[in-house]
Parts: sequence; C-alpha cells; structure tokens
Amino acid sequence: MSEKFNEFLESVKNKNVSVVGIGISNTPVIEMLVKAGAKVKAYDKNDESKLGDIAYRLRSLGVTLICGSNYLDSLDGELIIKTPGMRYDNPALLDAAEKGAVITSEMEIFFDCCPCKIIGITGSDGKTTTTSLIYEMLKHAGYKVHLGGNIGTPLLSRVPDMRPDDIVVVELSSFQLHTMKKSPDIAVVTNLSPNHLDVHKSMQEYIEAKTNIFKYQSSDDVLVINADNEITNGFESIAKGKVLKFSFKGKPDSSGAYYEDGAVYTVFDGKLQKLADRNDILLRGDHNVENFMAAALAVHGLCSDDDILCVARTFKGVRHRIELVRQKDGVNYYNDSIGSSPTRTTATLRSFDSKVILIAGGYDKHLPFDKLGDEIVKHVKKLFLTGATAMSIKKAVLAAKGYDEKELPISVIEDFDDAVRAAAASARQGDIVLLSPACASFDKFKNFEQRGDRFVSVVNNL
Repeated sequence: MSEKFNEFLESVKNKNVSVVGIGISNTPVIEMLVKAGAKVKAYDKNDESKLGDIAYRLRSLGVTLICGSNYLDSLDGELIIKTPGMRYDNPALLDAAEKGAVITSEMEIFFDCCPCKIIGITGSDGKTTTTSLIYEMLKHAGYKVHLGGNIGTPLLSRVPDMRPDDIVVVELSSFQLHTMKKSPDIAVVTNLSPNHLDVHKSMQEYIEAKTNIFKYQSSDDVLVINADNEITNGFESIAKGKVLKFSFKGKPDSSGAYYEDGAVYTVFDGKLQKLADRNDILLRGDHNVENFMAAALAVHGLCSDDDILCVARTFKGVRHRIELVRQKDGVNYYNDSIGSSPTRTTATLRSFDSKVILIAGGYDKHLPFDKLGDEIVKHVKKLFLTGATAMSIKKAVLAAKGYDEKELPISVIEDFDDAVRAAAASARQGDIVLLSPACASFDKFKNFEQRGDRFVSVVNNL
C-alpha cells in the first residue's frame, strides 16, 4: 500500500472531517474515512429522504448528516473535502478556511497518495472517448489499469489495490482541476472551447483551470495537445514536459500524429510512420479520429502499434455518444446525449454523410449558438427544439446564412418525450433521427445519462 496513503489515513484519525456532497465519488470516501477513525459529517443539498439507502447506511456507520437547502449554514471541520462542482470561493468554504479548516477534494488527495503512473485527460469535448480508448489500449498491452475521475468511478478508496507498475487513467473536468496543485505524468488536452460558463466566471478562468493538468509537470512528463485548436496549441509555450501534438491540418512541427489522405501517421524523433488507415478506426466522425490520435500519443512507449490498432478496430464507443439505438421502419435512431455543448453537437452533425432530423435544446450554460445555427442549416433537414434553450437555438438558426424555412422546418415542443415522438413521426425510410442537444441536461434531467436513457426508452417504445 502507498506510504503516503497510510500517512493520510493516520492524519485523519480522531479528526473532524466534513465531506460536502454525498454522491458517487464521495460515498466510498466517507466510508473510508470512518474506517480510518475520523469523525465524519456529510453535507448534501438534497433532503435526506432523497438520498434513500445511502443515508441509512452512512448513519449506521456513525456519520452525521446535514441535508437540505441550508446544508452549508453550519459547515465546519478541521478538514473539508468538497464536491468537484462546488466553487473554491463559495462563501461557506471561505468562512470555514478563515476558521482554520483545510479545504481539499477527493481528486487532490488521490494525486498526493497515488503510487503509480497517472495519465490525465481533459478538454471541452472528447474526454470520455479518449479516456476510454487509452484505458482499452493499455489493457490490451497487459497493464493493470485503474479507470476513474469524471468518468464516474472514485479512485481514492481504491489506492490500497494499486501497485507501482499499475497505470491510472483519469478523466478530469475543469471543476476537478480548478484547485489542483499536482499534474499527471502524461496529460492530454483534447480541445478547448467555451463551456461551463454558468459556473466559471469567464472563459479565461475556464482555460486557467484546464492548464492545471500540465502546470505542475516536470521535464520528464508528457503533454499531448490538439495543434488545430488555437487555445491548446498555445499551451506548448508554457509546457514544462515533452509536447506531442495531433492534427488534421498537416504534419506537426514537432513529434506527434496527423491525419492525411485517409490515414493516421506518427512522427517521433524525425521518424515518420503510418499508424492506421481511416477504415481501421471503427468510431465514426473526424472528431473521433482526433480522439484516436490523442489516445495513441498518450500511450506511446507503453503500447505497441498492434495494441493500438486492435483497439481502433474493435472499440465501439461509449454509451450516449453517437450510439445507434435501433432501426425501425428504415429509420436509424442515434443517442448523442453527451452532446452538451455547441461544439460537440457540431462534430456529431459533421460525422453523418446526409442531413439528419435533430432533437436539440436543454439547460442554459450561457454559451453562444451563432456558429451552431450555421451548422444546423448545413446538416439538418428538420429541427425539433425542447428545453430552456429552445428559443435561443431557434433564433440562431433563423439568423444563419442560407436558412430557408421550407428546407428546414423548426418545431418547438416543451415536453421532451413529445419532441422525440414528433421527430420520429416526421421521419421516413432512410432518415436519421439524432438526439444531440448542444446543451446540458439539468433543466429536466439529473444528468446527460438520464436524458439519453429517456430517449432510448421513448425510441424503443415507438
């Protein structure tokens, strides 16, 4: 077991520890803290009744629960472990810090305690697919790999099972990175575009949070970046480790990977090599070729080309990401509920060879839809809008160059299920019905998975 992990467990014995957020990542942490002898309080904005069995289990362990809308009014403790989505400058946290509390997070503690190599992945789009590709490549090469982070699996409580020769692959959101003071050994930034501006105070703050994935690297570490994205390409000048770039626009000026004439090539130490043909990559869409290149660079020196190719040819993708739900009466239904930003939906629309019937709209993250409007005009034959952003997206489409109401009818339908059924009813043999909202799900759903599952359920019951 990691010596630093043992030191952490010893440090919390008999200490007053508060955990903010009783969710998937923090529940195992709470149980671990109790076992280590800490006096634990758990805080959550949901009423205790909504927590169900989790609340009962934690109370049976002796955990004090503080729940409900005013849950932060009495926040205290010597150590406070906050949920990733909670801003570091929340007044309750600042007040507790003034009283002497140490503020941290599950991911920050994990980075301090992890005994093995860490590969971290972030970006505005493509994080989960790139993370999953890296995980599968490493597994195929025979490593014991631990997958977690923003992808949904907590890692701190699994440290006792980790050994120095293992590898951790962790997806990191801007929220998790915001207060990080350590960086992974290999960092990947898929791309950056406006996102989460409902939480971050500005685009600059969002970018700065993302840079923590490589800010604390050493000269022995590796940073993989998208050369075609102006923001990420600019990271090269401030990187401390070796930089590997991937590109669709030509051979990078340094080591990396690029796509040209239907194939992916790599360049290392001046040596050019063909890695894969486009047909070798099972995932559809140019954005997934980018994800493949990013993953291949991340595992360079750890996996063979055969390992990388085998995964490329067999990996079918992650649920809710251009997921073929079913074909009915000659109509293909695709679930892309992960499409929670305009750039992600744009990439999905471009992956289809013909115009689609699009279902879009959702929670307002205060992102502009101007460019999305242009893409919808180019790639959509019928548009069904629902959710809080329906009228904002409609306005962007109406203002787009080349918009013709006869060529692209727009329907605004408040109820999500009704919107799906209406889109299906309008489809004819050979059509594609696509859910790719371009928005988060929080106006009507707990998360994008729940939204995708609802779409799948409605489609399967047509």
